[in-house]
Amino acid sequence: MSGGQDVFVPLATGAIPQAVTSRGDHPVPKKGIENVNTPIETNKFYSGIFLGSQSNATFTHPYAVAWAKGSGTAQSYGMALWHNEANVVANGPTNANIPGNPISYYINPIGIQHLILSATELKASTVLTGENILPFSADAVLKPDSGSSQRLTVPLVQGMGFVTGMYTNLQPLIQTGVFFRQVVTAASPRVGIFKYKLTLEDGSSWLLYAVPQDGKDPNFQLESNTNLRGPAGWSGFVQVTKNPAGDSGEKLLDGSAGVFALEAAISGTVSARTGTYQLSWAKSGTKTQDTPLMMYALPHHVESFDATTKGRMTSISLRTTTKGKATAVVGETWTMVEPDLPTDMGFAPWSASSGNVNGISTAAQKVILGVAPTELNQNIDAQTNLNSMYYSGKALSKFATLVYTVNKLGGNPDLAASALQNLKTAFSRFITNKQQFPLVYDTVWKGVVSSASYGGDSGADFGNTYYNDHHFHYGYFIHAAAIIGSLDPTWLSSSKDWVNMLVRDAGNSAANDPYFPFSRAFDWFNGHSWAKGLFESFDGKDQESTSEDTMFAYAIKMWGKTIGDASLEARGNLMLGILRRSLHNYFLLESDNKNQPANFIANKVTGILFENKVDHTTYFGGNLEYIQGIHMLPLLPSSGFVRRQNFVLEEWNALFASNATTPASTVTGGWKGVLYANLALVDPTTSWNFFAQSNFDYSWIDGGASRTWYLAYAAGMLMTL
Repeated sequence: MSGGQDVFVPLATGAIPQAVTSRGDHPVPKKGIENVNTPIETNKFYSGIFLGSQSNATFTHPYAVAWAKGSGTAQSYGMALWHNEANVVANGPTNANIPGNPISYYINPIGIQHLILSATELKASTVLTGENILPFSADAVLKPDSGSSQRLTVPLVQGMGFVTGMYTNLQPLIQTGVFFRQVVTAASPRVGIFKYKLTLEDGSSWLLYAVPQDGKDPNFQLESNTNLRGPAGWSGFVQVTKNPAGDSGEKLLDGSAGVFALEAAISGTVSARTGTYQLSWAKSGTKTQDTPLMMYALPHHVESFDATTKGRMTSISLRTTTKGKATAVVGETWTMVEPDLPTDMGFAPWSASSGNVNGISTAAQKVILGVAPTELNQNIDAQTNLNSMYYSGKALSKFATLVYTVNKLGGNPDLAASALQNLKTAFSRFITNKQQFPLVYDTVWKGVVSSASYGGDSGADFGNTYYNDHHFHYGYFIHAAAIIGSLDPTWLSSSKDWVNMLVRDAGNSAANDPYFPFSRAFDWFNGHSWAKGLFESFDGKDQESTSEDTMFAYAIKMWGKTIGDASLEARGNLMLGILRRSLHNYFLLESDNKNQPANFIANKVTGILFENKVDHTTYFGGNLEYIQGIHMLPLLPSSGFVRRQNFVLEEWNALFASNATTPASTVTGGWKGVLYANLALVDPTTSWNFFAQSNFDYSWIDGGASRTWYLAYAAGMLMTL
């Protein structure tokens, strides 16, 4: 890709600010990761191989892969893989409180073990290690025991078209927990590749390709309805793939057999308002020059493919667990294009139709400046000096937005001046690391974490110490810093290194930063972030709040703008463009959504989206305003970019309008304000009237929001009508 602003220029790679001390006793040990001193990805799709039992699935889409570890009917110690069709998915009860009676959740079965790549030598003494742990891939390595030179290496790569096992001096054993109905030796697609057609008892069709190092026919023998065994002391690789498309599918799969992806690299640029990003794979195998790679693309990829990549799509598609259909694409590189990025978006209210709204009416200014002192006079120090990075960050972001609103939209910098000073003082507590639970630099996984869980409570501050939610927690600080620095550039000299440290921890652009992994939270393949860190989970990673994911992208965009880092600003813009598309496809569900089950989409949001299930709930309660509202807060200029108007209208009319199930007017507490602020995206008049009412109750304002900003936002949206 040529031209435009490279979005992956390293922000900084220097040492951690001195106020943050290091410690090497993280409560989660690196299990099965040996001799690795580089930063480790904590929130990526493959962490099941190094957490807890090491037997949790890795969801590559469309396949799931997990160490069998003696489980299942085959009681194997190999690497099991499965691919589930919709008919085996379990649905939760329907919710009669939501129009359309949608199911409350759906979950894919775990561990069906369609096929298992194993070896005669793999028994109870087998050990699993993780090697080559990279942003889009990791190698799962099985050895008969820890000292053995014999090994089975399975590269785990997002979107891989085949599941491949590389054998070193082992006797291959291909097993199934579903039982073989038929195994047929088939004609070789190319010299040196030996092919078998497998039919399982569930009726599914699979292809197996064996590529021996010595070129000799391995002559795999079916010994039972669970075991297909190869020759002893064998080296080479075995590939398996499901074939959903009969003869035509088989021909396409034959064409890419013999090569497999090892790892991926990403590049990206932004030129004017168009973002372009590219995924490129390194491949291995036999005759790699002549054999094109096959990878699976998710729906949001397919939507944004450029013409060349689109032309390499095949007729093969397989269902994924929670993201609709994956489509097989031939080739080593994909190019995706995101047009209409919100490059003009600043701190002011913004709409898709009108862009920035830098001025509001004089009448609105008068109301806002009448309301603002109540909030400007709140105790900023007390509200930010908390035992939680999350709640402290939310409060700092709230006050920064409040000060900006009064200063710029209200046109009264003097009124905001003392609050700005108090905000800087409150922020300095964190820069000097004097908060209740100071941050520490964790030398085990390599990252900046709260010290809260070193006392033994893994759930303290939402699991920040375990790398949960860093994009949420640190995004609020970065957002606050962007505003403060824009209002007072002299403040940046004392704060920039510390804020950059947070950016590097949660959203690093450098692949070779010795202190932090690349892009910890945001998954450039899935098109959104994962919030779950170092917690073992049978259903994989998950994320609850799409709006806080968006907030992080917006925060780094605006921090980049404030400090004059064009690459960081462009990366935030590109992430916003990708999020707008992926959230529309998977999380924020309009009535014509094609990727979530038809009996689920009336929920309007996914609630918590896992890699293996979707559950219309939250981690903190089942109230409708919680489930929908956690996808609304915080209300920022970016909200109107990712939350499309049609979606907001559908959700409001179905769930929160006066004649709906849970009228917003009947909701209590801070969630009431969240709902009415979100309404400004489509009905700013009603939103304005709600916040401007003379008998306004401040209990309706969430701890991360202000009535002043909500009024200014609604006033800004009124200017676009």
